[in-house]
Order: sequence, then C-alpha cells, then structure tokens
Amino acid sequence: MKNKKWIALTTAVILAVTALPVTVFAKKKDSSDDKTLTKVTLNEVAHSIFYAPQYVAIEKGYFKDEGLDLTLVTGFGADKTMTAVISGEADIGFMGAEASIYAYQEGATDPVVNFAQLTQRAGNFLVAREEMPDFKWEDLKNKKVLGGRKGGMPEMVFEYILKQNGLDPQKDLSIDQSIDFGSTAAAFTGNNSADFTVEFEPSATALEKQGAGYVVASLGVDSGYVPYTSYSAKTSYMKKNPDIMQKFTNALQKGMDFVQNHTPEEIAEIIEPQFPETDLDTITAIVKRYYDQDTWKENLVFGQEGFELLQDILEDAGELKERTSYAELVNTEFAKNAS
Repeated sequence: MKNKKWIALTTAVILAVTALPVTVFAKKKDSSDDKTLTKVTLNEVAHSIFYAPQYVAIEKGYFKDEGLDLTLVTGFGADKTMTAVISGEADIGFMGAEASIYAYQEGATDPVVNFAQLTQRAGNFLVAREEMPDFKWEDLKNKKVLGGRKGGMPEMVFEYILKQNGLDPQKDLSIDQSIDFGSTAAAFTGNNSADFTVEFEPSATALEKQGAGYVVASLGVDSGYVPYTSYSAKTSYMKKNPDIMQKFTNALQKGMDFVQNHTPEEIAEIIEPQFPETDLDTITAIVKRYYDQDTWKENLVFGQEGFELLQDILEDAGELKERTSYAELVNTEFAKNAS
C-alpha cells in the first residue's frame, strides 16, 4: 500500500540523508555542563502544543537533570520520523504508534518498539465555516471536508468517528485528502469549496480568531481514549542503552506530573519559549482546550487495551494486513519504573 512503502529500509536511509528537518534544541546551561551529559536525539512528528508535557520537561530542565543533552528535531510527518529512527539519524522517535506496526509488517529486522505513551486522545478538531452550537456528526452528510493523509492517525480517527455515527466516509460525504499536513487551514480560508476542515492546534484557534472558522467538535472527545502518540526506539538501541531509555522516560514522567498538578496558565507560561510565533494568550487557550478534555495520561504506560483499540481502528480503515502481538511492539518496563 502506498502509505507503507516509505517504511522500506533502503528508502529510509536515502530519505534520512537527504532530509533537512528543522531542529529545536533543548535548553543548555553552559558548555562545561554539556561535557558530562549524554547526547540523545529525539525526532518528533510535529511541533505542537498538543505535546505540552514534553516541552515542560525540556523547559524545566528535566532531561538535563537526568544527565541527558537532548536535541529535538521536528520531522514533519510520521514517515520522516520513522525514517530517522530506522536509519539511526534519531535515537528516539515520537509519532503515532501505527507507524511502528506498519514498519514491523514490512519486515523490519530491528523492530521499532513503543516504550512510552504521551497522549490518550486525538488532538484535532472539526472546524466549520459558521457557528453550529447544536452540531451533530450527521450534519456532515453530503458535505466536503478537508481531511488528512490516508493511513495516518488523524484521518483514521476521523473516519472511525464517522462510522460510529452511521456515516460511510466514502459515500456519505466528500473528504479531500490531497492537501499537505499543516496546509489545510490556509486552503480552508483561501477556497470556499469545503464546508469543514479537520485541524490541529494552533490552526483551529487561529481560524476562530480570524473569524474564518468555528470549532464544532473535538475528535479527541468523540473518539474516546485512543493511544494517539507514543515514543519508540529500535530494539537494538533499547538493549544497548537501557540507562538512557530509563533516564529519558524519567524526564518525560516529570513533565507529565507537572501538567497533572498545574493549571493551564502555569503550563502555558512554561512552554511559551517553544512557540515564539504564538502569543501567550493563545497558548493558554490551546493548553486549556487540551487540558479540559483529558488529553494527557497520568503515566506513560502504553497498555494493551489501547494497543488493541489502535489495531481495531487500523483494521476498520483497511490499513492492517494482520494483527501484531502487543508484546512484539510495546515495552512497558521503562514507563513502569519511571520516577
């Protein structure tokens, strides 16, 4: 299938060499400190307020406290993030766990295994051109929606919700999947042909502020608890570097603890340096939206129930050749021992 071809190892290596991702560095105290720290490269699928606990851990210095010098690279897509992990360009990847399933089923000799789950709900929202306080999913019948990439979690969760509400994604509405990730909001404002668009933050809030769109539903709320994003690494890297894996997970857990015990306003202030292009009021509003819908787990343990639900969604979308054993692609050791 088209969306899985990028998993092939030879393609991965070629892409890794030619890709030019934007890099964001974790805070560094001074050069003398760096000499005693272990360097770790993390490639994230996108740079989004949706992943607030991770940025709290960076800005609060939790990785440095664990003895890690973290370099954060934004891959701009699960395909590119998985490519970086498989090729060794990145030590750890942060993306949807479906990518590890695709890679495994393509015959990866060194499986990329999930070891920590960050978000437990989808992070995107359905945006309409007009306010719809009484919106129902049936309202999408015979409408055009700007959707996501085939085989990606945003689109699969969207279609899963449609089916749960009695709609056939192929027959009852038109879903445009031709627009690149991150460009749908601009397309929505630049062309009136679509009635709705599915947006992550900050695009959803930006459309509202412009008066160009209105959030009418949360895919995170209506899909229920879904293991949307997780951290993963090659089996060989995890076996060779168990101390690094545990320290990395410890730092993440501290970030998770912070967001569980602080207000959206306090969280927004901490992560503001990560989003210099967004004003603090907007960051706060977005954090609150995610906070109120219980987006972040209390711990990082990727449970089997969530993994099976993920495979249900993949099957439902026609993207799964065969089911994969939970034990093959999930390691909970580091998350359970995180402190």
